[in-house]
Amino acid sequence: MNIREKLIDKKRIVVKIGSSSLTHEETGALNLTKLEILVRELSDLRNMGKDVILVSSGAIAVGTKAVGMESKPDEIARKQACAAIGQAKLMMIYQKLFSEYGQMAAQILMTKNTMVDNLSRKNALNTFQELLKLGAIPIVNENDTVSTYEMRFGDNDTLSAIVAALVGADLLILLSDIDGLFTDDPNQNPNAKFIDIVETLDDHLMGMGKDSSKSSVGTGGMATKLVAAKIATSAGTDMVIANGEDFHVLHKIVQGRNHGTLFLAKSDADFFLIDYLEEMQ
Repeated sequence: MNIREKLIDKKRIVVKIGSSSLTHEETGALNLTKLEILVRELSDLRNMGKDVILVSSGAIAVGTKAVGMESKPDEIARKQACAAIGQAKLMMIYQKLFSEYGQMAAQILMTKNTMVDNLSRKNALNTFQELLKLGAIPIVNENDTVSTYEMRFGDNDTLSAIVAALVGADLLILLSDIDGLFTDDPNQNPNAKFIDIVETLDDHLMGMGKDSSKSSVGTGGMATKLVAAKIATSAGTDMVIANGEDFHVLHKIVQGRNHGTLFLAKSDADFFLIDYLEEMQ
């Protein structure tokens, strides 16, 4: 059995989707065709008996479009108002689509304080565990409506890795606007080479992350994805960065097929998340 074939046996999977993967680049409106494929893919993972958690961006992008603004606002109050409108619209669509495939969707909104406070973190874990026991698919986002700078994770790449560590997921899939990790930015350097498997995330590899995103609606570049990989793999979770252009890639990854960059889990996990959370305070 090759390394990727081991992904077939993963039981608890966290999938992270960025705003740019959910919206039309030309208009900023939701791409309903892609959303339906995403929901069908996740529903089928549930039908296979796997626990599924979706970390979904998009609240501010959807809210911005709903109120008729041309671009994402800079003012915090307006951004939070857009998030409040957009999160409700996004969840309404997720609920409708998941129900068509016989699945229950649940909403969990988190801030950094949810994780750094011991009691809140325990309560969050209990909620996740109970939802998964009930067969629901938790849909997680940062609580942009109330988050200030001090309370923010900053990006959903980091949030998804922390969620994966919290719930003991054995696979985290980050869907992005790039095929995986390269030796350099492939948009700038045609000689950049694709990295298929990462066994150890050393300083050299961490330095390959370009802290930028091609998208005007996303917040995370490759640097945030490598931080997520560091958190996830240290917590004993394998992680894949793959291209979210076609959400059918989800079942291909879980079938052990060769898509994206696979970061292999380490076994020194038990202390790392606590250390990381203490650093966040």
